[in-house]
This record gives sequence, structure tokens and C-alpha cells, in this order.
Amino acid sequence: MRIPVQINESSAEPLYHQIETQLRSLIVTGQVAEGTLLPSIREFAADLKCSVITIRRVYQDLENEGLLRTRQGTGTFVTKVDTDDREAYKKQIVQDAVRELIDTARSVGYTGDELRSLLDETLREENRK
Repeated sequence: MRIPVQINESSAEPLYHQIETQLRSLIVTGQVAEGTLLPSIREFAADLKCSVITIRRVYQDLENEGLLRTRQGTGTFVTKVDTDDREAYKKQIVQDAVRELIDTARSVGYTGDELRSLLDETLREENRK
């Protein structure tokens, strides 16, 4: 199975984090379903043109979170995500994105009020689509 993960090589975000965040989102939103057999570490690394060590770290981190399970000899599978856990993961993903937005806004000198105004404006634009 091909996992739709995109790497942005010009991003300051570490490669493993980009992959881990996207794979977590795919699992939490159900786009990669429970029981799905993921590509082997080597296959996924080759597909993304990155290190086997990077993918091993991603799989291990997500396994530690309970989102993946590896069975010796058969591979790595997506585990069942309970509704409450799914909501907690979704909230955490959005909170992390908001924190990153706040950090970016601060780095360019935006105040909290300016950021709120920009966010409101952007939400209105998105709702018109």
C-alpha cells in the first residue's frame, strides 16, 4: 500500500517529524484504516527517499503511542483507535498546529490581537469557499 505522505525538503521541520505527523493524521482520521498493513521500513524509506533509521523512528514512536503494532515476521499494522482517543488525537494535532502558528506569528512580530484578527479573516474566507 502506498501511504500518501509528502516531504517538504525546504522545511525547517525535521524529516521524521513531517512523516510522523502526517502518518498520525492519516491514522487518526481513518484515512489509513485499522488493520492496514503498512509498507516495510525499507520499502517506506525507499518510497520517500529517506533513511531506514528515520522510518524506524516514526514506526517506533507511533507504536509507543498505541497507533501501530508490529508483529515479528508479518509486519506493522494500524491498531484500533477508540472514539475518545481519536478525538484526543485530533485535538492534539490541531493544538500543535496552533502553537506552531503562534510561534510563526511571534517571529514576525504579530501581536495576539493581530493574529486573532488574521485568523478570523482567514476563517471567513475559507467558509465562503
